[in-house]
Amino acid sequence: MTKTLKFLAAAAILAAAVSCASTEKMVKMAENVIVTCDPAVLEAVGGNIDATVKVTYPADYFNPKAIVEVTPVLVYDGGEAKMAPFVYQGEKVKDNYKTVSAAGQTVTENIHFDFVEGMEKAYLELRGVVKGNNKELALPSRKVADGVNTTYMLVKSDGVVPFKADGYANTFTDKAEGQILYTVNSSEVRGKELKGSSIKNFQDAVNKLNANDKAKITGTEIVAYASPEGAETLNNKLSDKRSETAAKAWDKVMKGYDVAAPEVKSVGEDWEGFQKLVNESNIEDKELILRVLSMYSDPAVRESEIRNMSQVFTALKGEVLPELRRARFIANVEYENYTADELLALVEKDSDVLDEAALLHAATLVKDNAKKEALYEKAISKYNSKTGQYNLAALFLNEGKLAKAEGALSKLGSNDPDVLNALGVVAMRKGDYEAAAKYFKASKTDASKANQGVVDLLTGNYEKAAQELADVKGCCNNTALAYILTDQLEKAEKAIHCECGSCLYMKAIIAARKGDATGVQKNLAAAYKKDASLRERAANDIEFAGYDL
Repeated sequence: MTKTLKFLAAAAILAAAVSCASTEKMVKMAENVIVTCDPAVLEAVGGNIDATVKVTYPADYFNPKAIVEVTPVLVYDGGEAKMAPFVYQGEKVKDNYKTVSAAGQTVTENIHFDFVEGMEKAYLELRGVVKGNNKELALPSRKVADGVNTTYMLVKSDGVVPFKADGYANTFTDKAEGQILYTVNSSEVRGKELKGSSIKNFQDAVNKLNANDKAKITGTEIVAYASPEGAETLNNKLSDKRSETAAKAWDKVMKGYDVAAPEVKSVGEDWEGFQKLVNESNIEDKELILRVLSMYSDPAVRESEIRNMSQVFTALKGEVLPELRRARFIANVEYENYTADELLALVEKDSDVLDEAALLHAATLVKDNAKKEALYEKAISKYNSKTGQYNLAALFLNEGKLAKAEGALSKLGSNDPDVLNALGVVAMRKGDYEAAAKYFKASKTDASKANQGVVDLLTGNYEKAAQELADVKGCCNNTALAYILTDQLEKAEKAIHCECGSCLYMKAIIAARKGDATGVQKNLAAAYKKDASLRERAANDIEFAGYDL
């Protein structure tokens, strides 16, 4: 009995010694553990640093009674970031950790860190401890990856929000008009018509136009009509006769006026004028008349249907038809619009004289954003200008005033493609890339396509970004960046057509990836001249590791 107890005690002491030796052995043999990381150079994508680490424990390494804690740590200038440890257990440990076989096993873990400034110059290491027999021993730290590559952060992420065209033209056209009226079925010009207010106003307008340095009469016309009642053939002949008598009347009333001879036209039945006058009238059944006009195109059928409405036709005979027995005297005019200098002067002195297009155009000429805002506000208040409302929102976005831009956009309908694109930019700046993508998809403009490319770059969808940005006009920065991030270096070089600091910096990255040390130095030197802040970035940029900067 005594011998047996002594033997058992000795066995227990031996087992404890073996157990202790086994955990120590794991520390001593740690160099035999194979660790790999994909990617070997860490990369920030959409503000995240993600990687996959594989740890291969060789046969006869992992003590069946041991527990190992492995903590991924990203060490960078200014601090370090730690993940929660991965915990593994030997085959004889009765716990809920991941079990590793003593015969050897590979475990795979996903690594994640949120990117913070300073992590550009960093490395990933694994720190471990092994626990067994009430002891805890530190395992040697293992560096597994360098990094972090932040090339995607060269994206221009403000978004493209183009202003709407203001509709302002250097010249615009107008008409000066007068008319003479005829009695039913007559082509005789009555004397009172030549002395009436319509012709006198036309004469006065011609004189004023000739005296206006910014106006030019480009041509004159006489257009004769017949009211749409009776046979169409007879009305066409009547219209022709009226054009002849109107031409003779023109010679009388325009004698001594500086105008060219008119072009004489005969229209026949004036259904267009008829519809316009009915629409503007207070005739009780005017909607019924307009419906007849839309239903029938044959003049005879139209007239027959309208005559069948006797009460309606009586009203037409008194209010509408007499105004259609006419000949119009027309002077076509071309006006020179305000020059840029004149607009700027009027902005300071008397902007009330400006129409909507002139106010919107003046906003593009002034340099002070407060004045731009005031001009857009005036176009909105005075003309209920939707273009002014949108351009005001675009101005706020350009100034970085996101809340004000949202407020301005909220007053516009969301079916406008430009508005949808602007709403997408607002969402993108807020970091809501899912909502931004929905707006850009609905917008279907060139700008929204470029902005979708930005979303793709920010979320790591580089292949799609390269496709979206391939045909985008304007800034080449994002297109070149998409090609770099998909290792299409030749396309990236061809895409760059400007000399801004960012693009020159990307040329240096392309050179670095090609192993062109001279190109790296040359392009970085040029980039620093454009943007001195790029020097600090380059010093920490993993793209230039191994190059003498």
